Amino acid sequence: MECTNCELRQRQFYCENCLRNHLRDFRRQTHHFAKDRDDQVARATRALRSIEAARLARAGLASAHRRAEELEEGLGRLKRDNETRRDRARLLRESLAARRRTLSAARLLSEPPLDSALAQETQALHALSNALVRARGGLVQELVEVFSVVEVGGRPALGARAGARGEWTVGGLVLPVPGDIRRYPLEHINAVLTSTIHFLGLLAFYLGVKLPFEIVWSGGRFGVGQPWIGAGRGGESGSWARWTFKHPLHLSPLGSTRAPSPTSPTSSPSSTLQLPTPVSSTLSASTASLAPSISQNQASFTTAFAMLLYNVCYLAYTQGVEIPLSQAGDALSNLWAMCCSGELGRRSHATTPLLPPPTPPAFSLDFAHLLQATTAMPAIRGRPRANLRHDGSLRSPSTPTGDREYDVYSPQRRNQIIEEEGWEFVDED
Repeated sequence: MECTNCELRQRQFYCENCLRNHLRDFRRQTHHFAKDRDDQVARATRALRSIEAARLARAGLASAHRRAEELEEGLGRLKRDNETRRDRARLLRESLAARRRTLSAARLLSEPPLDSALAQETQALHALSNALVRARGGLVQELVEVFSVVEVGGRPALGARAGARGEWTVGGLVLPVPGDIRRYPLEHINAVLTSTIHFLGLLAFYLGVKLPFEIVWSGGRFGVGQPWIGAGRGGESGSWARWTFKHPLHLSPLGSTRAPSPTSPTSSPSSTLQLPTPVSSTLSASTASLAPSISQNQASFTTAFAMLLYNVCYLAYTQGVEIPLSQAGDALSNLWAMCCSGELGRRSHATTPLLPPPTPPAFSLDFAHLLQATTAMPAIRGRPRANLRHDGSLRSPSTPTGDREYDVYSPQRRNQIIEEEGWEFVDED
């Protein structure tokens, strides 16, 4: 491109003079166009002055039309609301008139006595309660027969001699009192405890009673694994609610060091109990080192057994049977007395009349006293047996010593009548 001023050829560039000339031309044109614009605006303003009044009038008229339309719409809504409310008022008046007529007709009729209706409802409630009591009694009777809770052995009173009490069995197995547990083998204790736990749990379920101490199983399901027992939720009465730690309600072989399974309710090393045995003076040093562990496990099992006895005493209390502390150790005998109670099944935690939560202040048995009595472990006295000589004469019973004084019988032999010292044999004429 060749500049007309400097006559120099530049490629897409302008020199300073060219740019100055171009800018001057642009300013001149802009000023000219601005003057034309102002002239046009002034001319339009002068032209609109003559029709401004008409424009304002038309704008006001349009605004008034819009306002009138809005008022008409509002008036239509009010009319529709009035019609709806008028219809509702008419319906209410008709309903009120119908109710007045019904009330007038009801006043003309004879008023039924409320006492008779209340008496009928009360009678129906009593009938239902009696039916529930009979059903519970029947279930308990069937349960006693299924578990075969009976008393074996013993002898009746003969003349001036007092009678002797027998032993209570469940499922054909003797449940010993706390002081006689050492007389029986480990398998026997575990089996009879399992049967007793099932029997007690079904009794509480049928009667609708919540027991103070809850029993859980290491297998995660009822009856699967080994039973553990601990306190549930309760008040301060009876001093049992603080015993929340689970204790083993079973015995394990001596020397068993297997840790409890992951599903066990506790991970304590002493959760598996070893069967306590008398420690003689001839124990070796290795055996004597196990004495603290055996004593600890024995105390844990004793606590669990005391919890089971406390459940039995509380269940008997809910059915109107008071169990003194001196008789709390005979669990099956207490359960039998409860099953024979005249108040069996009349009160529970599930139906009316409702029982208070365990344990109420009226329940006088204290768990600490029961645990102390159970832990005391009174001296065990073996049952002397009278034997006959080959010539038919009565031989005096031998005095057992050591471990033989516990006299562990087989299940078949327990069903036989044991002849004790002091029995007299009378020949028939």
